[in-house]
Amino acid sequence: MSILIKGGRVINPATQMEEEADVLIEEDKVVEMKKNIEEKADRVLDASGCYVMPGFIDMHVHFRDPGFEQKEDIYTGMEAAAHGGYTTVLTMPNTKPVVDNPDVVNYVHNKAKAGNCIHVLQVGAVTKGQMGKELADIKGMVEAGIPAISEDGKSVMNAEVYREGMLEAAKYHIPVLAHCEDINMVHGGVMNADAKAKELGMPGITNSVEDVIIARDIVLSKDTGAQLHLCHCSTKDSVEMVRIAKEEGLHVSAEVCPHHFTLTSDDITEYVPQIEAGILIPKETDADTNYKMNPPLRTKEDVEALKEGLRDNIMDVISTDHAPHTFDDKNTSMKKAPFGIVGLETAACLTYSELVLGGYLTPMQMAEKMSYNPAKIVGIDKGDIQPGKKADIVIFDPKETYTIDKNKFASKGRNTPFHGRKVTGRVKCTICDGNVVFNEIKNKTK
Repeated sequence: MSILIKGGRVINPATQMEEEADVLIEEDKVVEMKKNIEEKADRVLDASGCYVMPGFIDMHVHFRDPGFEQKEDIYTGMEAAAHGGYTTVLTMPNTKPVVDNPDVVNYVHNKAKAGNCIHVLQVGAVTKGQMGKELADIKGMVEAGIPAISEDGKSVMNAEVYREGMLEAAKYHIPVLAHCEDINMVHGGVMNADAKAKELGMPGITNSVEDVIIARDIVLSKDTGAQLHLCHCSTKDSVEMVRIAKEEGLHVSAEVCPHHFTLTSDDITEYVPQIEAGILIPKETDADTNYKMNPPLRTKEDVEALKEGLRDNIMDVISTDHAPHTFDDKNTSMKKAPFGIVGLETAACLTYSELVLGGYLTPMQMAEKMSYNPAKIVGIDKGDIQPGKKADIVIFDPKETYTIDKNKFASKGRNTPFHGRKVTGRVKCTICDGNVVFNEIKNKTK
């Protein structure tokens, strides 16, 4: 099977290529890239006016499988990822059972392979059952193919146990993906501790809840030599600490999620009654729980610092923290609802609208932070579409303007604060291993 992508603007960070060119794919690899390729192909995709980039790589998603398939499963998660331009995702281990042994790793990897859509790499837990007391079978999970370890959803509060986990990660040359939250400082908080929280009568979560653990984990990374990747950073001081760590030459990288560089706590609205199957569903008078995520939405000062950190390449990666929940899960009070929003199908358009059109990132930086940098951090041969590489490609239209509609998501989750938001930039086609797994481009067959 051969595919010819015609007339797109190729943006490939690995070679710093940014120019109009055709891309010829044969089987699962890119075989040629130049202007005006005349060779006939089984399928021709017209990418005129579009960017042709390496397939996006999300270092931080929750597919909820095994154990919470009513929220999402491997198949619907992969479909949502493909719709969002992702060809590789790293799934977090806070499932039921927790991914703390090779058997659960194999379950996820085998199910993903059967789905024959995108690449799913299962991350292993740091401790057994994510209880924070005893290390998981890290060696066995590495042999089963985990790309990293993480206790995501919580922090390992025992610093000595976490240090031991970091030593294991350094031994097997895999990164530690750190959820930074001092649980002893949360005190039931549900949103950022600021004037908005007081206005809504909600308990707040201070920046220090995140910053204290970031500082601790950077020190432990320095002590152990482990490669540390800081997940979903949301504070001004997180950017400053990453900057200092990099100046010291430490193995530290960091990610920012689109909701954290797009929204502030001031955007949180009061709840609007939802209609489900034609029936009005009331709820306690409260804030809209689609704005409840962990870490919470912060202040304008924090958001500006995150944008500048991405612009200045202090913050390396844009990840989604895709966290689907059912309608019933979220249709309750702000204090009772679970944390989390979906993000796979809105990340690219929000990144382009907020950061590229906003003047913070170039299209090349967008491709770096959504594909090339994640590949380097995880240590996989992806994020590069020069000839000879695997054909993991996204075709992205930077001019199309539309309104986000949660009812059209491929994900089971509809929990997003971005429903009804006007954006620019749409994923038009996703190709994984030379197979078209999502397509909105009219094509010609041989």
